[in-house]
Amino acid sequence: MSSSTRKPPAIMPCRTIQGHTERVQGVVHLPGKRHIITCSDDSSLRLWDLESGTQIGKDWQDEGDKEGVRTIALSPGGKTVTTGSDDGTVRLWNVETGKVVAKWAVHTENVLSVCWSAGGKRVLSGSSDGTARVWDVINGETVLPIKTGHVHVWAAVYSPDQTIFVTGGFKQNGIKVWNAKTGELLVTLKHNRIVFSLAWTSDGKKLISTSYGPITIFDTATWQEIAILEGHTNAVWAITLSCNNRLLASASDDNTARLWNLDTNLPVGPPLHHEHEVTCAAFSADAKVVVTGCEDNNAYVWDVNAILKKASLEGLLPDVKLLILQ
Repeated sequence: MSSSTRKPPAIMPCRTIQGHTERVQGVVHLPGKRHIITCSDDSSLRLWDLESGTQIGKDWQDEGDKEGVRTIALSPGGKTVTTGSDDGTVRLWNVETGKVVAKWAVHTENVLSVCWSAGGKRVLSGSSDGTARVWDVINGETVLPIKTGHVHVWAAVYSPDQTIFVTGGFKQNGIKVWNAKTGELLVTLKHNRIVFSLAWTSDGKKLISTSYGPITIFDTATWQEIAILEGHTNAVWAITLSCNNRLLASASDDNTARLWNLDTNLPVGPPLHHEHEVTCAAFSADAKVVVTGCEDNNAYVWDVNAILKKASLEGLLPDVKLLILQ
């Protein structure tokens, strides 16, 4: 094989995080760049040192709970995480103690998605029971129960200004847009297949959805499709955005994660290969690192800064001064 046709060397993770006994379903970065929390089908959450890859303290587990933890989200203040489990329960965990501080058991099937409002006063959950629920964090009551019409609510996310939220389901009812205060259905967007994940840009101008293969971007002023990101060959389970809206990372059943330049809607570098399906991905605050979760029970740390540098795209990273102001 000539040098001109030789494949570029595969990108390798800079760290492997091992300890979970079943697949890693979610990951969040804590403020300060040093620690992450993962959730898993083994029913536990775990706190890790990002630099060494070692676990800090014991597993976080709700006493007597043996159901898998499907999804996780960090509160805006970074002091609480919320999780959704296969038993239909939404839980709040104190980050400092690793203990459950609230448990909401109203969904009748597994909780597939959880999201905090920007103000931290509400939690939105989506479930296989076809409902989305808005919870009051202080009293634990359901403020807004919505029968979405989706068979499964794979994704449910607030808009940055908290005035609306969107849910993801199947085909004709692929994406539904709801008034966050009244629960009124505002818009329905058709989708070719199941919508597995949704994300807003921080300015609220774009909504990004995933399905089997392509990733779709919508203009939220018109709700028209404005771009398609092609590259994955199977279900894209999760996406994560950098805070400056210029980088996207995706996690797929095709055993890869990918980085995308949202200035051009093109991939950055080759895929990040895993031995098994990739279930989740999360950028650090400065977007210099992305952590992926995998079906092989491990999490992997990838050096985004090095990947961008090799592609001469370091300018896609968030401005350090802006991060300090935030």
